[in-house]
Amino acid sequence: MPSSQKRLERSNVLSDVKNGLTIVLTGASGYVGQLILHDLVEVADEVRCMTRRPESLDPILPEGAIAVKGDTFEPVSLDVVLEGATVAYYLVHSLGESGDFADLEATSARNFGQAAKRAGVKRIVYLGGLAQKSTSNDASGHMASRHKVGVILRESGVPVTEFRASTIIGAGSMPFEAVRALVERLPIMVTPKWVREELQPISARDMRKYLITGIQDQPGSHIYEIGGADIVRYQDIMRMYARVRGLRRIMVPVPVITPRLSSHWLRLVTPAHYRIGRRIVESSVHKSIVIDDSAKRFNIECLDTETAIRIAMEDEDNDLKFLDLYPNSKGFKTQEGTRFLERRVVKANVEMNQAAKIAKSVGGQNGWFWGNSLWRIRGFIDRIVGGVGYRKGRPEGELSEGDLVDFWTVRRVSPDRLTLSADMRLPGEALLDFKIREADKSVYIDMTVSFNPRGWIGYAYWFALYPIHALVFNKMMSSLERRVASSLVEDIIPL
Repeated sequence: MPSSQKRLERSNVLSDVKNGLTIVLTGASGYVGQLILHDLVEVADEVRCMTRRPESLDPILPEGAIAVKGDTFEPVSLDVVLEGATVAYYLVHSLGESGDFADLEATSARNFGQAAKRAGVKRIVYLGGLAQKSTSNDASGHMASRHKVGVILRESGVPVTEFRASTIIGAGSMPFEAVRALVERLPIMVTPKWVREELQPISARDMRKYLITGIQDQPGSHIYEIGGADIVRYQDIMRMYARVRGLRRIMVPVPVITPRLSSHWLRLVTPAHYRIGRRIVESSVHKSIVIDDSAKRFNIECLDTETAIRIAMEDEDNDLKFLDLYPNSKGFKTQEGTRFLERRVVKANVEMNQAAKIAKSVGGQNGWFWGNSLWRIRGFIDRIVGGVGYRKGRPEGELSEGDLVDFWTVRRVSPDRLTLSADMRLPGEALLDFKIREADKSVYIDMTVSFNPRGWIGYAYWFALYPIHALVFNKMMSSLERRVASSLVEDIIPL
């Protein structure tokens, strides 16, 4: 979404309140914190992002926000963070911690609420979980803890606006990531009884609007249940996601698998987030729908679930934020959501503009730094299977968004950036990104490869061809490094 459109949408959510408004945002590096951070700097004079490690937030902080050191388990640090604050967002949780997470959450909330009271904070905005009580033996400790945190915050005496939400539909939301990991990887899914429990998912866009308007809530403490336009089940979300992605999935219902047992599937599909995901899955024994409609006072028209899924996928593709993970890394190989990401980095002992000129010269008559014959073979194979093939060309001069470069299209271009999307026939979406940056008084060229597989065939494609891809991209970066070095020699020693 263009930045101008985002600013317009924000202005429709909340008027320019500012007037000395100072906001403390806990959980700024988390999913929900990142969801609202840019909105908060639009409406506040100062936004303090509390974190244990302020330096970790430096790459993601917009203008108008600062990182401050604080820990909810160190009350003295909270006094410093909250001094003079008007509104505080409480978006921390202990689901990823070891030990008794319920006790940890209670202690954290108590410390924060008491510190907010001492500092004279006018309002705490808290995001809790939406769930009706369950009589099942599998009743979730996660949901009970989230509700208890709200009670503890209110006991502090500071007015609390608590939003209780069901599953958030947005790229990066843990329940959404678990759903799409399952649907992408498993053509046949065993669906136990708990996936047929009713819930009322909410779009990340709508969630953001509620959290921002919470600043202007009416006096006193209030609990608002918020949800999307329709009531569905987890199995419906899976079917909708499959439909949006163009996947065919078979679901086999079974009556006996408990949430606790089935949550262990997450070890296979989302192992990096297993501990958090397990507790979320176990909480699915609760019906999670809006009973109290008092949130209508905010006049927010919420999306239906399938539209929310479609928009989440479009936003993720358009923002390209996943390409900027770990901005100062020396290279990495990881998976973000369903995407495989690999970054390779070379140091360029030249000026930024010279490094950018060389890196962005890729394609057409200039070739691909290494293995041009392999690229042509790949284009020949693509033409055989009905793709565009190796068009062998690029426009003269500077590239612009939408230009064709062999079998790629320019998705983004700037003085220090070039992002290409693959036009070849693939079981997924591929991106090739070049970024030129300066760090520690040196210039670096980052090349990031992204592949978002479509279904299990996409995963098979990635792993089967990975050795070839790794060879090609490693050689490309080595050749690029040599080309940059030779350009420096040419500048120093005229030929």
